[in-house]
Amino acid sequence: MPASRRRSRPSPDDERHTNEERRLSNARARSEELREAINHHSYRYHVRDEPEISDYEYDQLVRELEGIETEFPELITPDSPTQRVGGAPAQLFAPVEHRARMLSLDNAFSWEELEAWGKRVERAIGTDVRFACELKIDGLAVVVSYERGVLTRGATRGDGQTGEDITANIRTVRTVPVRLRGSGHPDVLDVRGEVYLPVKGFERVNEELREREERTFANPRNAAAGSLRQKDPKVTASRPLALWCHGVLFARGKRFERHSTALAYLGDAGLPVNPATEVVGSLADVFAYCERWQRDRHTIDYEIDGVVVKVDSIHQQEELGATSHAPRWAIAYKFPPEERTTLLKAIDVHTGRTGIVTPFAVLEPVFVSGVTVGTATLHNQDEVARKDVRPGDTVIVRRAGDVIPEVVGPVLEKRKRGARRWKFPTVCPSCGTALVRREGEAYWVCPNRRGCPSQGIEWLFHFASRGAMDIEHLGYKTGILLLDRDWVEDPADVYFLTDEQLAGLPGFKEKSVANLRAAIEGSKDRPLWRLLVAINIRHVGGTVAQLLARRFPSIEALRGASVEDLSAIDGIGPEIAQSVVDWFQDPENRALLAKLDRAGVRTRDEDVAPPPEGPLTGATIVITGGLESLSRSEAEQAAAEAGAHVTSGVSKKTSFVVVGEGPGSKFDKAVQLGVETIDEGEFLKRLGRSR
Repeated sequence: MPASRRRSRPSPDDERHTNEERRLSNARARSEELREAINHHSYRYHVRDEPEISDYEYDQLVRELEGIETEFPELITPDSPTQRVGGAPAQLFAPVEHRARMLSLDNAFSWEELEAWGKRVERAIGTDVRFACELKIDGLAVVVSYERGVLTRGATRGDGQTGEDITANIRTVRTVPVRLRGSGHPDVLDVRGEVYLPVKGFERVNEELREREERTFANPRNAAAGSLRQKDPKVTASRPLALWCHGVLFARGKRFERHSTALAYLGDAGLPVNPATEVVGSLADVFAYCERWQRDRHTIDYEIDGVVVKVDSIHQQEELGATSHAPRWAIAYKFPPEERTTLLKAIDVHTGRTGIVTPFAVLEPVFVSGVTVGTATLHNQDEVARKDVRPGDTVIVRRAGDVIPEVVGPVLEKRKRGARRWKFPTVCPSCGTALVRREGEAYWVCPNRRGCPSQGIEWLFHFASRGAMDIEHLGYKTGILLLDRDWVEDPADVYFLTDEQLAGLPGFKEKSVANLRAAIEGSKDRPLWRLLVAINIRHVGGTVAQLLARRFPSIEALRGASVEDLSAIDGIGPEIAQSVVDWFQDPENRALLAKLDRAGVRTRDEDVAPPPEGPLTGATIVITGGLESLSRSEAEQAAAEAGAHVTSGVSKKTSFVVVGEGPGSKFDKAVQLGVETIDEGEFLKRLGRSR
């Protein structure tokens, strides 16, 4: 046969190369099919709540894709569903400049205030206006960014201009698509939304934290914020977070005529848009929407605290404009504190760490403002008498500021004949010691400080808390074990525990012993002010402790201070001063200090720095109400580090008052005195930081 017609046989290497190319090609095609199918079913399940396949079938698709990407790593794409969680934990959240400013909203707390806003809008742009009504989700405000339809960034709101980069964590939220559906998307799209934790998910997360003896979240909003701002995305992924989108913040090359049109586009693109959103044509319809959802707020599995009302026309929004902090075309109507009625089964009392005996209501569990409430504080004997609540009454319960459960009062028409007034006990419920009530005070106190089990565990738990000596791994359960074995009479005894004792505790292995030992040793070098919080001086919290430590940089110096010396400190009144002097005069307290000194606990600040210089140097501030991104102690510490002098009372000398959710009488006094009030966003801005 001529050479020109002779077919050459492929070499083994050529055949192997051809087979690998064929396998890679098949794997590429199949991985694209799987990604498309997984994204479709994820959208149907997480966004539409209309699953088409079982969880098992969905998991099989994901596992098949994971297998392909493991074998062919070059096929992994940034928008693959398998890449929602990955990478090492972040060391910090980098700052993110928003492409458009995220303004806050003004609030209306009554129908009259909401109507007044609506009338102002109509005077400015006429009566031909339609309003978009949306549920105000109680979560964490975020911006989710897409470039040509692919998720590129997630950020917190921060101060509205600068947020924090949480991209790795936002990718773990199942309702956030990593690629938008359809085509023709803007080159750059910034979507404003709210990440939240469903009520059932919140209860599950708290239950898991309780099992690990870790601090639980106060409400779903705090849980959502804490879950999303985790350094390790895998922790965020373990929490059932979700997203509702409520607007387009920025779109390059695309314009919407109406807010409702923008929401419809987001929904078509696969982003979750709340189905309860409605566009109405009058203020009367707005009122009806607000009234309906105020009544039905717990028919849904997520927390809402009001309704956001927006002018629907983008042109009219632009005509109305904005103030320096809020748009004139939108307002948030905040629901009033919710009230429920339930049975008051009993009135019981509890002895706290300072010996104060506090009455509380034992209730037939009732769902109030998104949380099942079984107990509520009754404050003191005089408060019980004033409200005249009696065991067996039907009572009105609410959550003050949507956080703290309280009994408002009885429903008298439902009171049973013969219901007897409740009498305050004469002895401590924990140790049986006769209670005392000091002249001029509202509280009964158990004087058996060292022998009362309830005071012992409450003090030990307080001593080890984050705001005091911060001894991790020393929770309630461990504290009770130590006290039951008589190994600890007061908190100073934890420094003398042996490894053999700790190893004998139920559930304690070598690692848990080492962890607790390290935490105890590490606590010895806490700043003086933390020790002052921990040792249980009445009326001395974090702010007062820092004032004392700044003026008296050692326990020895503070012990020698008189009431007059202490009262001279700005922010410390005669009652606090007397409490400090009384504490140091007590022989048992002096013995406690001696024991702490023998243990090597730091009792002086060697190098006492002058008050720090910062953006708030010279300012005297007060913080009232609950903040979203900081606890009260964290906010006070941040202000102090920025140079501010934080006090507990409002006066004419106060520079400004930071007002959070559920502010009390301090806000009213600030308004009365003409003192400046600012919200959390402005506070963070003045600190030079973002949420």
